[in-house]
Amino acid sequence: MSTIAAIGTALVGLSALVVVVLLLRAMPRATFALWAAVMFFVPVWVGAGLGNLFLSAITVVTLVAIVALGGDLRLSVVDLLMAVLVLLAVAQAVLGVVEISYSVTTVLEWALPYVWGRLVLSRVPASFIIDCLALCAVVAAGLAVVEFITRTNLFTLIPFDNSLYETWGPLQERNGILRAEGAWGHSIALGAALAMSSSFILASRWRPLVRVLALILVAGATTLTLSRIGLLTLVLVVALTLVLLPGIGRTVRIVIASAGILSGLVIAPFIGRVLAGAGQEAAGSAGYRGTLFSLFKYVRLFGSAPSFKGATVGGDYLGSFAKSIDNTILLTGLRLGWFALAVFCLVIALVIVTTITPSRANPASIAVTAAAPSLFGVALITQFGMYFWFLAGLAVTWLSMREDHRVDPVHSGEDEAAVPEPSSRTRRESLLPGGASHD
Repeated sequence: MSTIAAIGTALVGLSALVVVVLLLRAMPRATFALWAAVMFFVPVWVGAGLGNLFLSAITVVTLVAIVALGGDLRLSVVDLLMAVLVLLAVAQAVLGVVEISYSVTTVLEWALPYVWGRLVLSRVPASFIIDCLALCAVVAAGLAVVEFITRTNLFTLIPFDNSLYETWGPLQERNGILRAEGAWGHSIALGAALAMSSSFILASRWRPLVRVLALILVAGATTLTLSRIGLLTLVLVVALTLVLLPGIGRTVRIVIASAGILSGLVIAPFIGRVLAGAGQEAAGSAGYRGTLFSLFKYVRLFGSAPSFKGATVGGDYLGSFAKSIDNTILLTGLRLGWFALAVFCLVIALVIVTTITPSRANPASIAVTAAAPSLFGVALITQFGMYFWFLAGLAVTWLSMREDHRVDPVHSGEDEAAVPEPSSRTRRESLLPGGASHD
């Protein structure tokens, strides 16, 4: 291709991008719906290469959404810590003590979705975000059930000639049973994502019966991932939501709690039989995660840990830490050092603190709080990591906007009529000095 042709192609592509950005800017709800659909239904191996850098579809859409919508942002302590974490990753990569790929992950898969979560609430109503994420989770759960029954994952039928497809495309089994994984590339990622989304189902504006049925479907799909992490996260999310989130009627709380107990009586024996049949594989998976804690001794104050292949029991099973470390906390330390790990943990801790007080809790902070223990048992793989950091950013914004009286407390279902959502004009007036709208 000649230089002139290349320049012409670039200009056409740039013009098309500008048009897309302008269209999305005029339709903030449609923009968020598009982002949520890509998050839940487009695998990470779908994307485009930019030189030596591969950009997944969800990364591209997140970046375009940020550029298109922008939004108001009142800086917080968490934002400062995230900036420190990014600077640490980038600076250490420049100094050559950290691989460039680790800094790229920190920027594109952690910071980028976090920023999107910080911005989106200023352009899209909280009620729409709740309903949209709840709907995506229900559809994803339905597809997971179909996948389990038919033993066919439709998303793996979208092959891409790249390493991501080679890693996440093959389906998993446990005791001869297919583990549902949807478009998330891994059963644990799907299970954790569905579990975190259950708080949005309970907080949605749907009728009580619809919410109950939707939650049962999501719980069933999470069970079909055969992931203990997914099930534990689901239990924590539902329990915290029922206890801490305002606006959920007593009837819904009682029905959900009762259904949870009954479901547990059915699910526990099924999972027990599967794990017992899996035998050494399931036991080895649990033992492997326990063995990982011995690797903390390799974490340095700054920079990546040295190679330790063969240093643990069954070293060939672990290989290099870049290949298989199912522990986000440990992996962050091994890649970026103790100092960066401390900043990472402090960010998560500050989000969790907002959930402790019921008046400050919101669906996003509950989801992050419930998923936090799973970080010791799974890495931030596929788009699960981006979803986690998006919810972290959303939780921070939710709290700050509530303190500024710019977003209503969560009210769902039967409470919706009593507390109507303010109009866009009312929300704008509340931002002005002497504005007439105050919660």
